[in-house]
Amino acid sequence: MGVYEGGCLCGAVRYETLADPLRVTTCHCRFCQRATGSAYVVEPIFRTVDFRVTQGSPSTYNHRSEGSGKLVYIHFCAACRTKLYMTFERFQTSCGVYAGTFDDPNWFEIGDSNSKHIFIEAARHETILPPGIPAFSQHAMTNDGAPQEPMVFEEPRVVGRGVTS
Repeated sequence: MGVYEGGCLCGAVRYETLADPLRVTTCHCRFCQRATGSAYVVEPIFRTVDFRVTQGSPSTYNHRSEGSGKLVYIHFCAACRTKLYMTFERFQTSCGVYAGTFDDPNWFEIGDSNSKHIFIEAARHETILPPGIPAFSQHAMTNDGAPQEPMVFEEPRVVGRGVTS
């Protein structure tokens, strides 16, 4: 464990993490696709007490989740508009960082014991899901907090148009 830093494109907002992530979520939902302008988001999840802004003051966009109906707070730089991290009405003690904003986005491990892929039913077709990593058609838990049963593939799995093949 160490201190890992990151920030926005223009450098106005900087942050640091004070612990390893609790887990790493790769999310393929339409919200994350739109928020990143990419096929998915890689989101290491930290306890909010292990994350702090060290420079600048991020702005916040509040978005109501179509799935849970709860608010997601997207924290971003007002100058360059880089999305840096999210906090959640539903998970108030957690903070999800946009992994690409770390100075070294490869510092944390992604493996079968600490990560998952969620909303694979919305994944871009031809996405390759790695073997051994729990995958969920939608979220890993229902709105009432009940865990969903994951799929775990023994070989890499290619996502088709809305389904895995």
